[in-house]
Amino acid sequence: MIAELCPDGVEYKRLGDIGTFTRGAGIQKSDFTDDGKPCIHYGQIYTYYGLEASETKSLISEELYATRKKAKHGDLIIATTSENEDDVCKCCAWLGDEPCAVSGDAYIYSHSADPKYMAYLFCSASFQAQKKRRITGTKVLRVSGDAMATFEAPIPPIEIQKEIVRILDKFAELEAELEAELEARKAQYAYYRDKLLSFERERERESRWLKMEDLFYMKAGTHIAASNISESKSAVQTTPCYGGNGLRGFVESPSHSGKALLIGRQGALCGNVYRVEEDFYATEHAVVATCSDLVLQDYAYHMLVNRNLNRYKSAGAQPGLAVGKLKEVEFLVPSLETQQKVVDILDRFDALTTSLTDGLPAEIEARRQQYEYYRDKLLSFPRKESAA
Repeated sequence: MIAELCPDGVEYKRLGDIGTFTRGAGIQKSDFTDDGKPCIHYGQIYTYYGLEASETKSLISEELYATRKKAKHGDLIIATTSENEDDVCKCCAWLGDEPCAVSGDAYIYSHSADPKYMAYLFCSASFQAQKKRRITGTKVLRVSGDAMATFEAPIPPIEIQKEIVRILDKFAELEAELEAELEARKAQYAYYRDKLLSFERERERESRWLKMEDLFYMKAGTHIAASNISESKSAVQTTPCYGGNGLRGFVESPSHSGKALLIGRQGALCGNVYRVEEDFYATEHAVVATCSDLVLQDYAYHMLVNRNLNRYKSAGAQPGLAVGKLKEVEFLVPSLETQQKVVDILDRFDALTTSLTDGLPAEIEARRQQYEYYRDKLLSFPRKESAA
C-alpha cells in the first residue's frame, strides 16, 4: 500500500498543522451525577479507559455540561499531567455519538486523521521520545497543548492509517483473549483451592484442628536501615530482603536460612503470604513462619492464602498483625499424604496463573512485547523529502 499510495515516502506533519488542541476545564469528581450527560475526568484516562471509548463511566448535569468544553466523535482526549512520565499524554479516542465533556488537566485534540491511528501513534516510541523532551515540572509532570502542537507525526493516506489500525487492533484482541483466559483460570484456581481446602465431614476423620502455633514456629523479622538495602543485586548485596509487602531489595547477608513462609504484619495489606526457598533477610514488618513436621510448606502456603489473614488485623491508622494473635488461628489439617495431593493440583494452577516464565502471564507479556515491536514498526515510515 505504501509503494502504491506514497512511493516517494510519507509526509511528516506537526500535530498543530493537522488539528487543534483545546484544554478542558471545570469538572470535579464531586460534579458526577447518576443521570445526565457524558463526561471524562482526566484521572480516569489513567485508571479506567483504554485507547478508545464510546460510553463514559461518569455523567454530569445538563446545566454544567452546557458550559463545558467537549470532545466530538473522533477527537482524542489527552491527560497531560501526571506524577510519572509514562502516564503523561496518555490518550483515549472518543468514538461516542454524543459530544463528551472533558475536565481540566486534559486536552481535546480535534484532527483530520483516523482517531484510532492517532491514539496508537501517541503510544509509539517516536512520540514518547518527543514527549519526554517537552515535559515540565518536577513533582507534577505536564506537557502543554502548545508543546504537543510542535510534535511531528507521520500522516500517510487514510487507507494506510485504517489498515494499520486493523492490524494493531488484532494484536489487542489477542492480548485481550489471553487476559480473559487468565481471569477464567484464576477463577477456576480459586474455586478448586476453596474446594480442596474445605474438608467435608467424611474427611475430618483423617484431619484435625490445629492452631498456627502447633503448625509453625513464628517470629517477627529484624530491623535493617533502608540505606543497607539495594533495589537490585550487586556484587556484594545478593541476599533477597523481604518486608511487609514482599521483596524489598537485596542485602549483604541473610537473617534466616532455608525455606520459610513470610507473612506481612503491618499496613493495610498485612496478611499477604510469600514462599521463600532460599536464604533471606526478613525485616520487622514480616513474620517468618517455619513449618513443623505436621504440615508441608507448600500446603501451608495455599492454606494461609485461602484463609485471608488480613481479616485478623488490628484496627487503627496503621493496621497490623500480632504474632500472638496469629498463633491462635485454627486450621483443619489433613494427613501429609493428602496435603501433597492438594499441593500437586494447586501448584499447577498457581504456575499457570502467576508464573512469569511458563504461565499465562508470560504469554501475555510476550504478546505485549510483540505488539509494541510491530506497532513501532508499522508507525515508522520512509520520510517524504521536501520539494527543493
